[in-house]
Amino acid sequence: MKYAYYPGCSLEKTQRGYDESVKAVFRELGQELIEIDDWNCCGATMYMSIQETVALAVSARNLALAEKMGMDIVAPCSSCYTVLFKTNRILNQIPEMFADVNEALAEGSLNYSGKTKVRHPLDILANDVGIDTIQKKVKRNLNGLKIAPYYGCQIVRPDKTFDDREDPILMDRLFRRCGGEIVYFPMKVRCCGGMLMTTFEDTALKLNRDLLECATVHGADVIVTTCPLCHMNLEAYQDKINRTFNTNFSIPILYFTQLLGIALGINDKTIGLDSGFIPLGNKITSLVEK
Repeated sequence: MKYAYYPGCSLEKTQRGYDESVKAVFRELGQELIEIDDWNCCGATMYMSIQETVALAVSARNLALAEKMGMDIVAPCSSCYTVLFKTNRILNQIPEMFADVNEALAEGSLNYSGKTKVRHPLDILANDVGIDTIQKKVKRNLNGLKIAPYYGCQIVRPDKTFDDREDPILMDRLFRRCGGEIVYFPMKVRCCGGMLMTTFEDTALKLNRDLLECATVHGADVIVTTCPLCHMNLEAYQDKINRTFNTNFSIPILYFTQLLGIALGINDKTIGLDSGFIPLGNKITSLVEK
């Protein structure tokens, strides 16, 4: 199957491990990602509250480019996925807004009919490729690894998408079938604070401390996420959280495609495992070295 790949700004620059692991896992499972030529920033969620029509046009340009390719668009970043999904919904529900956006797109010789489906890699892997198929391709059983799947607050909310809003389970099912142990993690959809880390750092640090504490208390060896912002806050600020709250967290934060890449036997450098700030720990290191 071929998909129009939309990496977004984070995966293009600071979160290369996510980009590399998504591509590697899809390739391993026989799925083809074709990067959208001349894609642009999705506009991020905040812009929609300031200039909604302009923000929708910025986002819809990517949808129009994918539509020209005749493919579903795949957006790994939770923010990008949410913005593109929301844009699609609004345009298909409000004809007047759709007309205004297409008027803007026409200035760039584009038109959008609203037919592009917005997909997340987790949705495709679990529901299109299939967990049964993935299980058969596992080369490194995750037996003994305790995993806290962290979905964050965007990919399943507020719009109904591909998993339960309050208790999503696709990552749980996927990694359990890869041999891993899923720990009780009641904060799996709790917000990490997102960009609050740049404006209200004290609040964001507390939110992330609570997430790390919840995972650690329940015995997790690793937190697995789908979101670049969640990943950055939990990993890059882990040391500052320890200094601020006199804690001693040292838990690796991986993208779900990185851990899946390990299970599929993909080379660690191919999935960006050398780009993290937190040591992987003995269990993950031993898996990688198999």
